[in-house]
Amino acid sequence: MDNTMPMIPLRGLSIFPYMVLHFDIGREKSISALEKAMMLNQKIFLVSQIDAETDLPTSDDFYKVGTIAKIKQMLKLPGDSIRVLVEGIGRGEIEDIIFEVPYFKCAIKEIEEIQYEEIPTKILALMRSVLDSFEQYLSLSQKISIEIFPAVAGIEQPSRLADIITSHLDVKTDIKQKILEAIDPEERLEILIEILNSEVEILKIENDINSKVKTQINKSQKEYYLREQMKIIQEELGQDADIEDEVDDWLTQLKKLKLPAKTSEKIEKEIKRLKKIQPGSAEGGVIRTYIEWIFALPWNKMSKSNVDLKKAEKILNEDHYGLDKVKERIIEYLAVMHLSKTLKGPILCLVGPPGVGKTSVAKSIARAVNREFVRMSLGGVRDEAEIRGHRRTYIGAIPGRVISAMKDAGTKNPVFLLDEIDKIGSDFKGDPASALLEVLDPEQNKDFNDHYLEISFDLSKVMFITTANTIDTIPRPLLDRMEVISVTGYTEEEKVEIAKQYLIPKKVKEHGLKDENLTISEPVIRNIINYYTRESGVRNLEREIANICRKAARKIVEYNAKRIRLTTGNLENYLGKKRFRYDIIEGVNEVGVTTGLAWTIVGGDTLFIETTMVPGTGKLVLTGQLGEVMQESAKAGISYIRSKTKELGIDEKFYKENDLHIHIPEGATPKDGPSAGVTMCTAIISTLTNTPVRKEVAMTGEITLRGKVLPVGGIREKVLAAHRAGIKKILLPVDNEVDIEEIPANVRKKLEFVLINSVDEALEHALVR
Repeated sequence: MDNTMPMIPLRGLSIFPYMVLHFDIGREKSISALEKAMMLNQKIFLVSQIDAETDLPTSDDFYKVGTIAKIKQMLKLPGDSIRVLVEGIGRGEIEDIIFEVPYFKCAIKEIEEIQYEEIPTKILALMRSVLDSFEQYLSLSQKISIEIFPAVAGIEQPSRLADIITSHLDVKTDIKQKILEAIDPEERLEILIEILNSEVEILKIENDINSKVKTQINKSQKEYYLREQMKIIQEELGQDADIEDEVDDWLTQLKKLKLPAKTSEKIEKEIKRLKKIQPGSAEGGVIRTYIEWIFALPWNKMSKSNVDLKKAEKILNEDHYGLDKVKERIIEYLAVMHLSKTLKGPILCLVGPPGVGKTSVAKSIARAVNREFVRMSLGGVRDEAEIRGHRRTYIGAIPGRVISAMKDAGTKNPVFLLDEIDKIGSDFKGDPASALLEVLDPEQNKDFNDHYLEISFDLSKVMFITTANTIDTIPRPLLDRMEVISVTGYTEEEKVEIAKQYLIPKKVKEHGLKDENLTISEPVIRNIINYYTRESGVRNLEREIANICRKAARKIVEYNAKRIRLTTGNLENYLGKKRFRYDIIEGVNEVGVTTGLAWTIVGGDTLFIETTMVPGTGKLVLTGQLGEVMQESAKAGISYIRSKTKELGIDEKFYKENDLHIHIPEGATPKDGPSAGVTMCTAIISTLTNTPVRKEVAMTGEITLRGKVLPVGGIREKVLAAHRAGIKKILLPVDNEVDIEEIPANVRKKLEFVLINSVDEALEHALVR
């Protein structure tokens, strides 16, 4: 019998005896082998490749044991490939490869299967174990139907049983090859049991994983299904279908905020309440608004503060002229902040007359420290809820203006300006000033509790700046929490510089003019300051400059003028007649006329105190709208003079036979305070002794019955007014020596300061002996 036949190497495929299988052939050598087999006896040897990826196998690339098969059917497919149906006949082994081209022709040794008439007990036991394992395999496998088991269980021969079961297994080719090469039925069954047990364990693990995945998928599908149902129900009820997504988003945002556990727990509770409440209800709207406010606040966001001291100082100087104390305090704060990262935000109170730049300097501070700026005006605020908010039980409740401003700032450490804190009021709705105590206390404001939020918000990083015209109306506990910085009025020199450096360039630009269109000389600026404005600040000065710019713009447009030049001669054409005047020392030394110094809210001023004596009955007449304190100072002066008549050379009966009249001009202007005491006393002594008073000398100070001169306030403003009026010598109380340092150096150089302890010392310098 001829044992040579064509051979086809199979890729990723194994065939066993008694097995019917179809596969496709596309390689040229395999097609040639197939055609040759059809020409002979339709027998062909099929063997598996060791590596399925090898496209042109050689004798070393396939196993030696394979299956002798009979070709049942051939079908040509498009693309030069052939589909063939084969049936396994028996095992075979390659003894020799006769040639490889044009196809593989091999000498094959047929391997006879052992057939048992009576199967040994051990093999029977192995067959039962194999069937048990195979049944378990079928029950776990999703790829093979368990219906084939009865047919397989009916096979009696162990060899055939092992081959049929192996052919149904979904295992790799090299594992099936082990069964194919096992000739002894007992060995074959043992190998098969091992393979089956291994596959069963793998399938159990796979099924367990699949079960868990399926459970999760089923749960997700169930939730999705329920959610879709809920959406439809909510749509039917007219409710918001996206509320679930919104709640989930809020909970995610809440986790990202990393708030304290107590705060986070309260907010989470409110968010979850929204699920249970019908969104269309009033309470649902209240909760939604509350949650939106919570997430709008800057819980963790902070500006990166500028700690470049030179840059900060440059910014402050760019925006404002003077204000040295304020600038110095801000630079000190930045320096400390650079060294200490835990410094609480300072609470500064800028106190000064209107128009000196208190509000605008706060904006400059924010720019210098590179922080956000928010402003809250307190003028006329009378309701505590303005500061701390309303409770949510009220309809239309909102947080207070402090929390609202923090939301607007968008950062946790802005510069927060509380404007006009001295104008705050109180009524039956509560005291807003008391509500501000917590806001402005560095030890308490880290846990500021707004009535609306009902949770603590940290204000300790905020840099609070407050402004006021006077500290007299600020409640003491509130004032105690702030660091007061006095912003005094500007001197004439400072106003000139402010006009030249800031106001004129600003107004020229605002009115569409160019620098070359308008020239305003320094003497013109001084005339505007002295004769058209009377103020501590520069607001009216700014208005007058704007007035000039408007008139200049009209001339340029109407008459096609190229350049407008203002002089002291043509200033009245633009601003009209002079509105104010200031006293200038003129004339000769007079008896009973002294020069006093006064402080007003718009700056300092000079007072000419006139005294005369007429025959009478000892009356003291005071005119010029003098206040009670000022009248009492005059009476104290009279009593001192009566106690010193002998030393002063005055008739002891002067107060019985004469009337004294003290008058301070500009009677329409109310005047008060003790600081004119020494001035009035000197004027009376001048009248009684008929001694002239030096016109170039001015004085200020409170007097006692013993003739002591006590310190007074407003020295800086008073001295500037004296300088403007042409005074050469100023008499000041000894205790006011420290105030002389605050006077600008250029003014100090032109004045002679005399420090006095008593009225006697004042008389030495004031009276012409």
